[in-house]
Amino acid sequence: MTEFNSLHPDKKQTHMERITLVTAATKGYELIDSGMEEKLERFGEILLVRPDPQALWPKTLPQTRWEAAHAIYSREGREGQWKIQKDIPDAWPIEIGGLMMQIKPTSFKHTGVFPEQASNWEWIRKILSSQSVPQVLNLFGYTGGATIAAAQAGASVTHVDASKSAVAWAKENAALNGVENKPIRWIIEDAVTFVEREIKRGNKYDLILMDPPAFGHGPKDELWKFEEHFLALMKLCGELLTEKPLGMLINGYAAGYSASAFAYNLEPFAQKFGGEVEYGELAIEESSGKRLLPCGIFARWSAV
Repeated sequence: MTEFNSLHPDKKQTHMERITLVTAATKGYELIDSGMEEKLERFGEILLVRPDPQALWPKTLPQTRWEAAHAIYSREGREGQWKIQKDIPDAWPIEIGGLMMQIKPTSFKHTGVFPEQASNWEWIRKILSSQSVPQVLNLFGYTGGATIAAAQAGASVTHVDASKSAVAWAKENAALNGVENKPIRWIIEDAVTFVEREIKRGNKYDLILMDPPAFGHGPKDELWKFEEHFLALMKLCGELLTEKPLGMLINGYAAGYSASAFAYNLEPFAQKFGGEVEYGELAIEESSGKRLLPCGIFARWSAV
């Protein structure tokens, strides 16, 4: 669906398109089946079963296929654990979306990679190719997928995350991709605090990426609540853009808000600098039933 902003006839109309970004199976990753609030995935050669509340439909494959997985994650209350059924390494690399990513099953069910982001990594490389050595800021950078994609495209990247272990993991991934010696700044800091300091320092960025959680804490116990801090962060990020920016990307995985909210926050940038806004769902296609498993939301503005 394509939308055009007509609320401000005195301003340039903004092209806003709602789309679904779909990740299909590759050699490195595959969503084999899903259903009954679970998903059966292949990371390289290793099969994992993880809970997923979005999979509210019957499974396609017989239960015996699911029970043959190397490891199954289960949660009781707030605690979760992996039931290891076959020997697996503590960590192993896979190739996905043009990146090598280190997989490590964690106690929070995550593996260190969100496969649905592959389309966004491709988008990052594409818009960065229009400028030599662009400056990129990646907030809530996690294990570095977007950072590495930007570095591959020749950007100078500032990677910010409040978690020391996540930044260490991101550095491992950078080394796997041969970009450890590229101009990447690794910052362990609260995102809002860092952005405020960058404004005072007068630093500017051509592209800003962010993946804000619903709730979190900074390294000095700074509190982040999406509904309380997101709008302020967006305003601050606007002050960090260069005079001719390339764009901005927002990802979201917490329930309770829609991709439209992200898109409307990017609309003023498109009106000011030109370009278009795309927004919608992130999804992964099953190999068995070809259903699309919703995985999150996004909005991205490109000025080029």
